[in-house]
Amino acid sequence: MFFDIGAGEFFGLAILAVILVGPDRLPHVASEAAKIVRKLRALSQNATAELRENLGPGFEDLQPSDLHPKTFIRKQLAGALDESEVKPTKNLNAKIDPDLL
Repeated sequence: MFFDIGAGEFFGLAILAVILVGPDRLPHVASEAAKIVRKLRALSQNATAELRENLGPGFEDLQPSDLHPKTFIRKQLAGALDESEVKPTKNLNAKIDPDLL
């Protein structure tokens, strides 16, 4: 389900909302929460579009999840390796100098 919440947990949250907010105000609170979620989604989409525009070519397929540092570096390295014609060396038994560690 939504946010990895099961049916029992969702039912418990619904009962808690009715108790805390009250059955008469619950529809109003739910509609206000939906408006806030819509505004946040629009803000996120605008920020992503502006970021794509400012980063320039090569970032047209940028997704917000790509901004995680590990994902971003992995994607950029994969693109750089695809573009270059670097051939792997056959000698993969490289020695590491213990003084550098």
